[in-house]
Amino acid sequence: MDPIPPKPSEDLSARGYELLVKAVVDYAIYMVSVEGRIVSWNAGAERIKGYSAEQAIGQHLSMFFTEEDRAAGRPAHLLATALATGRAQDEGWRVRRDGTRFWALAVMDLVHDEEGRVIGLAKITRDMTERHDSELQLQELRAQLFQAQKLEALGQLTGGMAHDFNNLLTVIIGASALAARTQDPKRLKELLGSIHEAGLRGSHLTQHLLSFARQRDQQQQLVELENTLHSAQMFFTQALPKGMSLELQLCPPLHPILVDPSQLEMALLNLIFNARDAMQESGTIVLRAENRHLQGEWENLHGDFVLLTVRDDGVGIAPEILPRIFEPFFTTKGLGKGTGLGLSQAYGFIRQQGGTIRVDSTPGAGTSVTLCLPARPREAH
Repeated sequence: MDPIPPKPSEDLSARGYELLVKAVVDYAIYMVSVEGRIVSWNAGAERIKGYSAEQAIGQHLSMFFTEEDRAAGRPAHLLATALATGRAQDEGWRVRRDGTRFWALAVMDLVHDEEGRVIGLAKITRDMTERHDSELQLQELRAQLFQAQKLEALGQLTGGMAHDFNNLLTVIIGASALAARTQDPKRLKELLGSIHEAGLRGSHLTQHLLSFARQRDQQQQLVELENTLHSAQMFFTQALPKGMSLELQLCPPLHPILVDPSQLEMALLNLIFNARDAMQESGTIVLRAENRHLQGEWENLHGDFVLLTVRDDGVGIAPEILPRIFEPFFTTKGLGKGTGLGLSQAYGFIRQQGGTIRVDSTPGAGTSVTLCLPARPREAH
């Protein structure tokens, strides 16, 4: 029997590539015309989208989009972007033949012939539903963990708050008793002013507590740090024992930052907790805020930033421990005295904002932890 003569290598490679594309089942790979009509179909497209080649070829690619996306013009926008720039990428819900939805990552590229003329577009779609669902579950777990951290923080704040409320009530009760006995209008006005001031302080503290404890979706907003830190100082002080104080050092005017306020407050509170635990029941914790223009000296960051530093004069951190301090659940505190999540929360928060965190510590002399947050321009009024 005579051997079968080999095919020319060009024919073999072209035919082999066609067979390869048709055989792929993990990706939907197909061609569409410049008008968006489907002209080829592979096994992966049939498996992912549920349409056979006979059912799909000739149809418009918009058939895979949700009604909401079609109404919003998303298919036309994707096609127009690919034709104008040579490539378009999209991620979102798509619809199978049976009506079920899947989360798709789609890429569309222009295809040219040998003379450079556009003959259509190659579209590759991957079913990312499992990854999308996993990310949603991870976000939910992060939100639950964040709320649990807030509840833990509230437990540490209640002792100081009870003491502060007791002092306020003492002022109110004492001043009201004196006001009932005095006949001097000037003295009466002074006493009523003390009662009013104590009531406002208690109201402010309660509102801050309720705002901090409330479970809500994380939402970024433009934060003016001078007002925010002044307002939070009294709240943060509740975490400290009687012989310890919190000194606020601001270098105005501070740039605004775009953050979720509750996450910022939680990060600072975690740093204050750590500073408190590193000191011996007395001393001063410094919370400092200043602007800084960076030119790559901090992890290659460039531009305007705001530095928020929490500094203590406690025991410091041993050099061999320093590389591990941002690991989740890592703690040097005794059993029941720390979860090891405070610094990891602060680290995750600062990275999400496009900033960095820096720790400088000398054993026996104290620690400074600095949050470096990108500045935002002020909105024009």
